Amino acid sequence: MRGVTAARGALTVDLAGPLWRTLPWRALAAAGALGLLAAGAPLATGAEPAPWQTLLLLRGAALIGALGLAFLLDDPARHLTAPVPTPRLLRQALRVALVAPLAALWWTAVLLLTPSASRPPAGGVTLEALAVGALALALAALAVRLTDEARPGPYVAATLLLTAVLAPLLAPEGWALFVQAGDPRWSVGHDRWAVLAVAVAVVGAACGAEPSGRRAAR
Repeated sequence: MRGVTAARGALTVDLAGPLWRTLPWRALAAAGALGLLAAGAPLATGAEPAPWQTLLLLRGAALIGALGLAFLLDDPARHLTAPVPTPRLLRQALRVALVAPLAALWWTAVLLLTPSASRPPAGGVTLEALAVGALALALAALAVRLTDEARPGPYVAATLLLTAVLAPLLAPEGWALFVQAGDPRWSVGHDRWAVLAVAVAVVGAACGAEPSGRRAAR
């Protein structure tokens, strides 16, 4: 058992380099730059936004970053790598792990670019960003599982945008997901954001597993 675990670990390390080179850097860089521009607009113009405007900017930046993550599981060589002994879930998790530190640095920069006087509590808005990013990755994993598309990113991004438009309109009022900072429901709403983040992460992990028929074919 130890030998198998060590061999799989070594194979995972060997995969890190090739996966790094195949990550969708253009989409990630474009989303990152646009998100920073959105967050830094008040600083660049000298404006002093109200708290609700700053929260809106941060939520917009989080959505832009998630749109970049929608392309993370795109793999032009998907059908060539299917027979390798490393499970697809592990390959997808490695892609996420490679990008996660950069995403954390990016989000820190986004927060720092917004005016401190009107910035909402960092913990709550960061939780929202995590949930939206997890949703993008779960949708990407679902697209990979249900289709043969090597690059489902554009479809995932479109679905994420549609969800972002409809969610504030269709979410039950009692969920309080989109309240303003200072609202008495802020804490309760972010408890639900935490549940949502965990739920979509579990769905994404479940979608990462290959269908049993494909595993049998190996």
